[in-house]
Amino acid sequence: MAQKTLTQDTKELSFKDFKAEVLNDYKIAKISRECSLLGRREVLTGKAKFGIFGDGKEVPQLALAKAFKKGDFRSGYYRDQTFMMAIGELTAQQFFAGLYAHTDIDIEPMSAGRQMGGHFATHSLNEDGSWKNLTEQYNSSSDISPTAGQMPRLLGLAQASKIYRNEKSVQHKTNFSKNGNEIAWGTIGNASTSEGLFFETINAAGVLQVPMVMSVWDDEYGISVHAKHQTTKESISEILKGFQRDNDANGYEIFVVNGWDYVKLIDTYNKAAKISREEHVPVLIHVKELTQPQGHSTSGSHERYKGKERLQWEKEHDCIAKMRKWILDFELETENGETLRFVDSEADLIILEKEAKKTVTTAKRNAWNAYNNELIAEVKIAANLLDRVAKKSKNSAFITKYKNDLEKLVEPIRKDILIATRKTLRYLKDEEFSEKIELQNFIKKTIEAAAYKYSSYLYSESNYSALNVSAKKPVYAQKQNLVDARIVMRDNFDAILKKHPEVVIFGEDAGFIGDVNQGLEGLQEKYGDIRISDTGIREATIIGQGIGLAMRGLRPIAEIQYLDYLLYALQIMSDDLATLHYRSFGKQKAPLIIRTRGHRLEGIWHAGSPMGGIINNVRGMHVLVPRNMTKAAGFYNTLLEGDEPALVVECLNGYRLKEELPINLAEFKTPIGYVETVKEGTDITVVSYGSTLRIVQETAIELQQVGINIEIIDAQSLLPFDLNSDCVKSLAKTNKLLVVDEDVPGGASAYILQEILEKQNGYQYLDSKPATLASKPHRPAYGTDGDYFSKPSAEDIFEKIYDIMHESNPNKYKSLY
Repeated sequence: MAQKTLTQDTKELSFKDFKAEVLNDYKIAKISRECSLLGRREVLTGKAKFGIFGDGKEVPQLALAKAFKKGDFRSGYYRDQTFMMAIGELTAQQFFAGLYAHTDIDIEPMSAGRQMGGHFATHSLNEDGSWKNLTEQYNSSSDISPTAGQMPRLLGLAQASKIYRNEKSVQHKTNFSKNGNEIAWGTIGNASTSEGLFFETINAAGVLQVPMVMSVWDDEYGISVHAKHQTTKESISEILKGFQRDNDANGYEIFVVNGWDYVKLIDTYNKAAKISREEHVPVLIHVKELTQPQGHSTSGSHERYKGKERLQWEKEHDCIAKMRKWILDFELETENGETLRFVDSEADLIILEKEAKKTVTTAKRNAWNAYNNELIAEVKIAANLLDRVAKKSKNSAFITKYKNDLEKLVEPIRKDILIATRKTLRYLKDEEFSEKIELQNFIKKTIEAAAYKYSSYLYSESNYSALNVSAKKPVYAQKQNLVDARIVMRDNFDAILKKHPEVVIFGEDAGFIGDVNQGLEGLQEKYGDIRISDTGIREATIIGQGIGLAMRGLRPIAEIQYLDYLLYALQIMSDDLATLHYRSFGKQKAPLIIRTRGHRLEGIWHAGSPMGGIINNVRGMHVLVPRNMTKAAGFYNTLLEGDEPALVVECLNGYRLKEELPINLAEFKTPIGYVETVKEGTDITVVSYGSTLRIVQETAIELQQVGINIEIIDAQSLLPFDLNSDCVKSLAKTNKLLVVDEDVPGGASAYILQEILEKQNGYQYLDSKPATLASKPHRPAYGTDGDYFSKPSAEDIFEKIYDIMHESNPNKYKSLY
């Protein structure tokens, strides 16, 4: 086959260079394929637990890698191993280290074994938690498994380039962007385009016109389900044709290309990159006619759901096989009649293929040895200790068996070591000798080391942690200046925007009207519609915007209008934002602040307070529940000095209440993780937060009239809670406890109860049963009466406290009923 012209990029290459590049690409593809094949075998033999591999997607990923530049970001699909290899961010040995879950971040740099293979990440942070220069490296945001879960984050990664190009106040931050020239590259499987998160992101990117290039790897199946059951017209590019930009309206550039056509793929990706990088236009590339040679994953075989014709078609259209044929058939005639070829014969390719296979086999062996030898060394230490313990113990036979069983293991894991040593300790409970102490210390140190390997970096462990930010009280003018509480929020945000040029605030109604409660009134006019902006009604991608922007050095405050609507975004908060620092072993962060408002409105959909559900789904974030706007403003000021994500829930019925306006705006700080005793008392400790706390305060006056003096503690922060253990100090004085909130029974109140009684050991000070008072177990009914009968009222709180006091002293506090 005579090839008369080369691709756009290769025109500038000599044929020698072009040949070397093509053959190197082919070798990368073969190495990646061999990794997939051998990886499956490692799972089936039990050395690895599970595998999802990128076989069948190799060639288009080579093309993507050629258009991917330093400073760009990937937010992708767990089959992108060839791409990662092509940009030099994944070796074959690292691939297998991920498969074995090696816990050394230097050996398994994607997650130190915390994520299964196929979940790729680069390191955005230095050892001290500070940012690297992201423009000098290739960047991959840490992958997550939930299908289409990578999409919302992608939107923010792309929008950051638009902000850096157009907002003068941040153009000095050149370690994050070079004039906004960076593209955010998304990848997804065709079946996952059925997810709402995909469509929500695609629409938002079209509205925002951000430099996002979206690749859809289309092999016609989603696990075992054919595209006809997944997508209208069986084609995502067909149904998105309405998004194609034209002379009358902005939109997308859409390309469709076969996944086995190496030359056309490179040309397509170069065109897409040029459009998106220069014009800041989103691009969709529908990569069709791909295959999945080993099926969806190691848990099944695709022969179960693909017919013989389809399997034969896949064999013929395998992208590597097609590339191989193209290389063998390639001929280029020069002007002087010379014929240029990539290889002289098939033998040349066979040699290259054998080299690729050997590379992978060696890498697999080295990765396994590095992983297994580390564990064998730990086994030897444990076995030696057990042997010495057995010689001193009267239960020598039992302990020796544990030692022998441990030593017989060819492929041990740390669980085996701890089972043997911890069970041995049971036989030593009545014995005392030095080796027993050694064993105890060994177990403690092993568990401590495991805590670092498997449980560290849930929150920031650097000096940038928000927990390191000291409290700073509001300062007031000599002459009292009482204002609507919303003014405190507005003026503090104004001061924040002046102080922190990297802060951007966005959400539904956040821009033009200054949010529904006027906490941002006039700020868009003052700072422009980049820094204060409206969004569509799309909570998941509002959070995604924030994640992506935060990962690129901006300080976003994403507003979700009401607490109930946060449920739309909870999956992204839980699966992506809250886990990012943990799942990247502290190598990535997204210090996004989510602002919302809740408590004590009216009706099923506007008055929920699902705090228990939230705090149990977003471990890895701070959850803050200030009782007034000054406290809330202080939290924003604190968070902007730190580097962790957080949710701030403002009191919806507090914006029109009067508060004194501080004069040290953007400077005063509410400390995170500390309660505040807002009223001292002697009879009972009452812990609450948010709007309900004000009702407790009002009730305290009425209780005082019947001789009950309650101590009121404002939780302020649920994640973390009461780091100073002030609640238990209060219990030591009052000996009684009531937790009041407006979540459902067993929600946040149960969490607070566990923190005080179990974690702080508050149980030892109680002389009566601890109690909670929450809402009814349903959403609140509409109207003022609905609120009264659905959530704790002042009368409910009064009678609950009175009943506790009656039980304690029935003679003094006669029964009310």
